Amino acid sequence: MALKQFLSQKQDQRLSPQQIQLMKLLQVPTMELDQRIKQEIEENPALEEGKEETADEFDNQQDENDNLDDDNQEEFDISDYLDDDHADYKTRAKNQSKDEEERAIPLSGEQSFRERLSKQLYMLSLSDEDIIIAEILIGNLDESGYLNRSIEAIVDDLAFSLGLTISEERIGKVLNKIQTLDPAGIGARDLRECLLLQLNRNIEGNISKYTAKKILENHFEEFTKKHYKKISKKLDIDNKDLKDAIDEILKLNPKPGGSSIEAARNFQQIIPDFKLMENEGKLELSINGRNAPELKVSRDYQVMLKNYADGAKTSRSDKEALVFVKKKLDSAKWFIDAIKQRQNTLLVTMTAIMEYQRPFFLSGDETQMKPMILKDIADIVEMDISTISRVANSKHVQTNYGIFSLKYFFSESLSTESGEEVSTLEVKRILSDAVESENKSKPFPDEKLMNILKEKGYNIARRTVAKYREQLNIPVARLRKQL
Repeated sequence: MALKQFLSQKQDQRLSPQQIQLMKLLQVPTMELDQRIKQEIEENPALEEGKEETADEFDNQQDENDNLDDDNQEEFDISDYLDDDHADYKTRAKNQSKDEEERAIPLSGEQSFRERLSKQLYMLSLSDEDIIIAEILIGNLDESGYLNRSIEAIVDDLAFSLGLTISEERIGKVLNKIQTLDPAGIGARDLRECLLLQLNRNIEGNISKYTAKKILENHFEEFTKKHYKKISKKLDIDNKDLKDAIDEILKLNPKPGGSSIEAARNFQQIIPDFKLMENEGKLELSINGRNAPELKVSRDYQVMLKNYADGAKTSRSDKEALVFVKKKLDSAKWFIDAIKQRQNTLLVTMTAIMEYQRPFFLSGDETQMKPMILKDIADIVEMDISTISRVANSKHVQTNYGIFSLKYFFSESLSTESGEEVSTLEVKRILSDAVESENKSKPFPDEKLMNILKEKGYNIARRTVAKYREQLNIPVARLRKQL
């Protein structure tokens, strides 16, 4: 088959590097924007913090520099930045000399639960070989402190990696000793064993703990499904004794190894991107100052570019220097423009949300919240829906009534019996209030919750009630039951 050449035309829509950079910056929250700017300044010497200079200020400063003696001028060697022998990606990871000050952010000095366990091993009477087994077992614990690997698999690990032939029985005995260490419940192979390990400590003389132990040992499945009547009947105890025993179980920690980790994950500092305050019936919107940092293009680099261009030298090194300086200057200008566009897009979008949800921002009453989807705001500001989605992502606004995620204001609409369009947030609030006020010994099933909503004029199906309940992280009635 012969090869042929031909010309063709086609339309192709592609995003420019500047557009891609702007989209990435749009979805960055305020707290991360500082780090993103610092990273850009470190990578681009042509970008600096500070107020942009006017043309007159720039010319005056340039004249002052021209009058300085050459001996006082700071030398600049472009070869420090140019390197033909290595690709750029190979020099990013390690570009500091041995004598340069280490500026890495220090890691937390808090010990992991595995490190604490390893230190406690030497308090036990273990042989050198048992310590090796114990270290292998500790290394196989997951983040919650459970041993999810089988003893048989650990036997194989010791045989293949260390050449040790150890019986399952001996490994089991070492594991039992690890389970006596702190925190209580560590080294368990499942939730039931974890809870029992904790209960067995200080159980003597405590009737409630003894009953709790019997529940976990013999009626664990009924306990997880909250079949309390079955447990009471089988153990021949009244509701008070059963409640006391269950209270003892609920005090236990289901994740003994992950307590500090979970606490760290649950703690999240929120810096509002906007401040929207009501003052005598008027709404005042402002953007967090961190979203509008003062950035400028380096004056030294602009002078350098002019000098290289005026020189018009044709040597390879001068051409490379000219290309390098121009590239860095263009990149700095693009980044400054992207930050300004980000600020403008955030303000325009938040202003549209403020006007759309004005009744809520004035009163703080959730029932005043209007149904609003991304398309509603996109049509108002004449932007793409994806842009609005990026703005709403991870952004927060501080109001007179608390700090809210922008996503909170977006909700679907629901028609009442009178034909009025209301936000699904209002329905969810009614569901949440109904569950909160229910009798916990006889919680409302979904059908009852559906009837409550119908009485208030919201004619929705039971499966829709179940969907809203799941979105609110409310378990089914059986799992909400309490004694």
